[in-house]
Amino acid sequence: MPGIVVVGLQWGDEGKGKIVDLLSLRASHIVRSQGGNNAGHTIKAEGKELGLHLIPSGVLHTHTRIYIGSGCLIDPRVLIEEIRGLGELGLDLTTRLYISPYAHLIFPFHRELDRFYEERKGNQAIGTTGSGIGPCVMDRAARIGVRVAELMRPEIFRKRLEILTSAKNLELGKIFGQKPIDIDAVYEEYLDYAALLRPFVQDVEGRIREALIRDETVLFEGAQGALLDGVLGSYPFVTSTSTHSSSVSAGAAIGPTGIESVLGVLKAYTTRVGSGPLPTAVSPDALEEFKGIENFREVGTTTGRARRIGWLDLVLARHAVQLNGVDSLVLTKLDILDQFEEIQVCTGYLLDGEQIDKPPPLIEDLQRVEPVYETLPGWQASTEKIDKIRGLPQNARDFITFIEDFCNVPIVIISVGPNREETIVVDEEFL
Repeated sequence: MPGIVVVGLQWGDEGKGKIVDLLSLRASHIVRSQGGNNAGHTIKAEGKELGLHLIPSGVLHTHTRIYIGSGCLIDPRVLIEEIRGLGELGLDLTTRLYISPYAHLIFPFHRELDRFYEERKGNQAIGTTGSGIGPCVMDRAARIGVRVAELMRPEIFRKRLEILTSAKNLELGKIFGQKPIDIDAVYEEYLDYAALLRPFVQDVEGRIREALIRDETVLFEGAQGALLDGVLGSYPFVTSTSTHSSSVSAGAAIGPTGIESVLGVLKAYTTRVGSGPLPTAVSPDALEEFKGIENFREVGTTTGRARRIGWLDLVLARHAVQLNGVDSLVLTKLDILDQFEEIQVCTGYLLDGEQIDKPPPLIEDLQRVEPVYETLPGWQASTEKIDKIRGLPQNARDFITFIEDFCNVPIVIISVGPNREETIVVDEEFL
């Protein structure tokens, strides 16, 4: 059963979109099975640049089937905009896109509540995307959420919507002093969405299982990054869902035996959007050097916010490798480090004078750890046009080996630029 899971090993923004697009050359089925449109993946290929939020990143390959699984949270407005946008680019998804009836729906009041709760937190705000993910997950857990399945049945949809909005009106009115939800307006708006999405709603879970039984390659695209996991990430500065490899398969209703390989994507340095600790944050001088790099490419696809920058944190990377059962690594954005004379790599933390080799569970401790660095020599030569690992400068190869040895996992793909062809494939098994 050739199921391959692709997960990010940092705080998202590792370049998973490019890697899923690349691996889709050999995959027949691409599955998104957790998170919502708070995730953003950018792809550059065939003269096109796509910013995707719900549609899996393998969509450029017309031989693939594209799935949005039961673990996803769907804002129909955003999804329909993406479908239309791809259609304008000549990508017709009519016979390629499948949506699970078990996926939960995001409503306009979810987005409002997301914003209100962030504002209420003041300087403790997490920095969410405002997409309504957290409030939608809360309703799913409270068993008052509404799914795609209900949306397809107008009379049932109305009943469920009434239950949900009665609860939300109490929340909006009593806590935030807002007017009641216009249920008729929401109902009519979502009936229009239902008509547009109905052709895509299929037995996603059965189709994926059948594909695996037929020994067809199924690529499971992870959203966000491992350090944003709602349980084991840098809590509470995390997303509202699980981001680990186990949640990817669970959100597609595929048992662990359906997964053959877990591919972890790791950027050659560390970035973060929103609030929360970044132990290896670079000095102001190094930050200016990073930002001076042409094609730096560190603006969030979803938020448009500039990302905070830190040196590569291998303490967190190894932790994420172990939590996700990663058996192969992808290293991205190696080219960004081309101009540095020296490169800092974090290999441990000091906490109250004691060296530790994994992140502490309390955010208050993670915020005050002191990174222990190992200084590696840079290569000060361009890697952008190199397509074989032996063509890399020796110091770049030593940097790669250092990561492999520390994480005890081989690096099988190296990205040296944003475009599909700017890639070094170390292990040909993957392409």
